[in-house]
Amino acid sequence: MPLLPEEKKEIINEFKRHEKDTGSPEVQIAILTHRINRLTEHFAVHKKDHSSKRGLLRLVARRRKLLNYLKRTDKERYFEILKKLNLRK
Repeated sequence: MPLLPEEKKEIINEFKRHEKDTGSPEVQIAILTHRINRLTEHFAVHKKDHSSKRGLLRLVARRRKLLNYLKRTDKERYFEILKKLNLRK
């Protein structure tokens, strides 16, 4: 199931850095995390959906790259997004 426009707007409003921000690393990571969580729930029911699992791995890799970029450029924002999204235990 795709991400609904209303859900996407809510995520953007929560994580945006300024008024017209839709593409900052924080927003992109938050959207990817939402999609990853949805796919993870999907796999609880549909265990043999291998083609979607490949897509999940691509999303995880893209999020990892964005997190690495944020860690390299601004550690404060990196730790803030980890805390907000509860990514590290």
